[in-house]
Amino acid sequence: MIVVDDVHKHFGGFRAVDGASFEIAKGSITGLIGPNGAGKTSLFNVISGLLAPCSGQVRLGGRSLANKSPEARARWGMARSFQTSRIFPELSLLDNIALGLRACGPDGYAWWRGRARHHASLERASTLLAGTPLVSRGEQPAADLSYGEQRILDVLIALAQKPRLLLLDEPTAGLSAAEAQAIMALVRSAHNQCAILLISHDIDIVFSTSDRVAVLSQGSLLTIGEPAAVRAHPQAIRAYLGDLATP
Repeated sequence: MIVVDDVHKHFGGFRAVDGASFEIAKGSITGLIGPNGAGKTSLFNVISGLLAPCSGQVRLGGRSLANKSPEARARWGMARSFQTSRIFPELSLLDNIALGLRACGPDGYAWWRGRARHHASLERASTLLAGTPLVSRGEQPAADLSYGEQRILDVLIALAQKPRLLLLDEPTAGLSAAEAQAIMALVRSAHNQCAILLISHDIDIVFSTSDRVAVLSQGSLLTIGEPAAVRAHPQAIRAYLGDLATP
């Protein structure tokens, strides 16, 4: 589904990403961990098109993403969350999700029959909201949500786009245990339909959710593999895991 092939991104003499290579298959979750400054967000920015790599390439579904804008990548099936929520605070929860749904539709935001299309999107948004902690709050402005609830909405907007690749950057940072569990339940419910790459400093979430874990340090990919193997990897332990390596 997604192939990262020998990607390098340098800022002057600083090697933010230094030869990262890996693949993520549809229906799998890969956790990306490492110390602060390891290059995780820079790698996300290259994959999502916010940064151009110095060398190497990214392919989605066999297509090269070279010189493709973030908007073009979104049209090809890539969705991303950021460390801060990207929502429309003045709109209702349902309207926020409906806009995400229309973004991935063949007609986008075309004005012709726009009212009918938006009504259909609201119905689908209501279905997506069902079963989440926000189910009873669909008509409320997103500005009324707590920080953690906004994070949940942010993930719902990304999932509404039916992505082939979902990039999640610290989706549970600053959340309560219950809120974190709610977000990860959403992620797990969607993983059969897409490939997921997850950045998180919450080791318990990464190792309990991911099929594979990748460890970055100083821009280099130290190892990638099944969670148990990564926990026992000597370089991963020295660079990041330390005492966290023991479950």
